[in-house]
Amino acid sequence: MNEQELICKKLLTIVDSISDGVIAVDNDWHITFLNKAAERITGFKASDAINKPCHEILRTNVCQESCPLKHTITTGTPVINRPVCITTRTGRRLPISVSTALLKDSKGQVIGGVETFRDLDLVKRLRKEFESQFVFENMLSRNQGMLNIFETLPMIAESESPVLIEGESGTGKELIAHALHDLSPRKQGPFISINCGALPDNLLESELFGYMAGAFTDAKKDKKGRFALAEKGTLFLDEIGNISQAMQIKLLRVLQEKTYEPLGSTETIKADVRIVTATNRLLSQLVSEDVFRNDLYYRINVIKVSLPPLRDRIEDIPLLTDHFVDQFNRLRHKDIPGVSPPALKVLMNHDYPGNIRELENIIEHAFILCGDGIIKPEHLPDYLHADNSIPVVEIASTMKEMESLFIMATLKRNNWSRKETAKELGIAPSTLFRKIKRLNLIIPSQEDKSPK
Repeated sequence: MNEQELICKKLLTIVDSISDGVIAVDNDWHITFLNKAAERITGFKASDAINKPCHEILRTNVCQESCPLKHTITTGTPVINRPVCITTRTGRRLPISVSTALLKDSKGQVIGGVETFRDLDLVKRLRKEFESQFVFENMLSRNQGMLNIFETLPMIAESESPVLIEGESGTGKELIAHALHDLSPRKQGPFISINCGALPDNLLESELFGYMAGAFTDAKKDKKGRFALAEKGTLFLDEIGNISQAMQIKLLRVLQEKTYEPLGSTETIKADVRIVTATNRLLSQLVSEDVFRNDLYYRINVIKVSLPPLRDRIEDIPLLTDHFVDQFNRLRHKDIPGVSPPALKVLMNHDYPGNIRELENIIEHAFILCGDGIIKPEHLPDYLHADNSIPVVEIASTMKEMESLFIMATLKRNNWSRKETAKELGIAPSTLFRKIKRLNLIIPSQEDKSPK
């Protein structure tokens, strides 16, 4: 074996040992090489694939319309990490990420192209293993404020005391209420919820306390109220800040005496119910304005959970976006690999007045307009592209960059105080100092920090 043959053999060994699939084609799009990883990912053996048209082996969702290899061989422009879907030999749909380049001979003549591809299912599984530490009772977050809430919820759930959940619409107040129930000793009992702001007083009273037959017109038979339905469980009163003062008095009596009377009844019924309330309004302000009763406020506000809006936890946007993509892939029976970096940048630069619910609606909108490829900026709602009021957010491409952006955002939020930043991050100030030094982060001087 001469030196050139020995070099070729070593190169083939190296290519066969990598985890990415590698396929080479000639100028007629026939496969000339397939490495071991490509065999494993596609399900085709090299002996079956050599000299076959590449579209018969890869069978991607873009083969006919916008083949990455054809684009590269035709234009000379490489494709980098483009998400597509292939159909394996067994018929399984598999998301992959492809990169392409020209294949040239020793004289520089183009003799074909080479495509490398990565199994995104494997990448996704590894990412989910990493992100599993940020999952708590069907809620996702890597925001330190939310992680602190996750840490205290089990202790709050063990108590029988009333809980008030404050947060803007769409921040996940009902998910917190469900978590409190599921973690509590009452988890075997019912979880009953009602939106207090959606009903007028007369309907709300009958819904909460129930009624007896004949209590009013059309009351043909007895009906249990939400308190009765939630017996030995949890009653979640959403939008508690929207009820009238007359209803506030009736609700206060139940909370104080643990008893109530159905409409049209003289029988007093004892209520064995854990009360969890939620509001998107500041109840303390409503109290100061004499809109909400002071005694009821302190009765329901034994323990308060305050949820931050999504604009204050932008590090959660990629995590939540991936979650909603997976969710709609299952619901719509699609294989959309994810969101492109330019589209993610658009998502990161929005302020989300509708919070997590708005992000979910945006991804659902994108699924309607997107075929089987990656979600691009043009698949997002028009109003996102017109939003120029929010400062541009950098997108991290590596874990080091993500850590740098996260630490800088936390420093800025704490007015560049290293002590307060370390406290929020849950690390020692000395550890934060070492991270700042290792990541070469530039902290503004005192003069730069002062308001202009």
